[in-house]
Amino acid sequence: MTYIRLALLGVLVVAILALLNGGWYTVQETERGVLLRNGAFVATVEPGLHFKLPVFESVVKIDVTQRALRWASDNSLEAYSQDQQPANLSVSVVYHVPPVDVDKVYRQFAGVEGLESRLIARKLPQDLKTVFGRYTAASVIQNRGKFVADVESAVRAGIVGPLVVDQVNIEDIIFSDAYENSVEQRMLAEIEVMKLRQNAEREKVQAEITVTQAKAAADSQLATATAAAQATEIQAKADAERIRLRGEADAAAIRARADALGVNGDAIIRLNNSEKWNGQLPATMLPGTTLPFVEIK
Repeated sequence: MTYIRLALLGVLVVAILALLNGGWYTVQETERGVLLRNGAFVATVEPGLHFKLPVFESVVKIDVTQRALRWASDNSLEAYSQDQQPANLSVSVVYHVPPVDVDKVYRQFAGVEGLESRLIARKLPQDLKTVFGRYTAASVIQNRGKFVADVESAVRAGIVGPLVVDQVNIEDIIFSDAYENSVEQRMLAEIEVMKLRQNAEREKVQAEITVTQAKAAADSQLATATAAAQATEIQAKADAERIRLRGEADAAAIRARADALGVNGDAIIRLNNSEKWNGQLPATMLPGTTLPFVEIK
């Protein structure tokens, strides 16, 4: 009988120790605890070592560090652009639960898993599709930075709850093969148009160069012709002036000779004849004639 009592006492002591040992718990710095008594919220527990009443109390730990949700590959989000182009978007969102709101997370969602599945996973795809529908496929590619900023603003405004959205990333946008082929063909066409424009500009510049060269050559020829004409005109004027001066000199000589003839014409005539005589007497003479230019006194 004594042995039975000792055994029962030992079992009781072990049970009490087990219960007491199960009452101690630790909350990490990256967590906050939600203390429940018989399933009802009692308080928020800060990091450190704590004690709870065995059986009657329990603790649910809520992660308050940054967490990320990602939609990619087979789980990517499908959306349609403004011009009805389908696309698969790889998206990720980074968020955290403020320590002061851990009680709300438990009361509304029973933990971060419920917060993610019932709030973020439902609201973010809707906001993303709404913003993507405002853009054409081409404008999303051309203005990707603005598109990402618009998505992040829409997600921050749309997800209302006990969390803070830290960042939204659009990791990839994949359009259909048909659209990508059309984009490639359009780019090739634009490149060809650019080449044609460049060739046209080059030909235009070459034509302008040719016109400039031709104009320069024409100006050069005009200048040469003008210089030649001016030189000819100057030469003609010089010749005319020389003729005029010679004529005036000849006229003056004639007038002087005429004046001289009027005063002593016979003597001048004889002088001219003697100047032209070669000094030889005539070989034959007619009877009764006199010797030329010879006066016998």
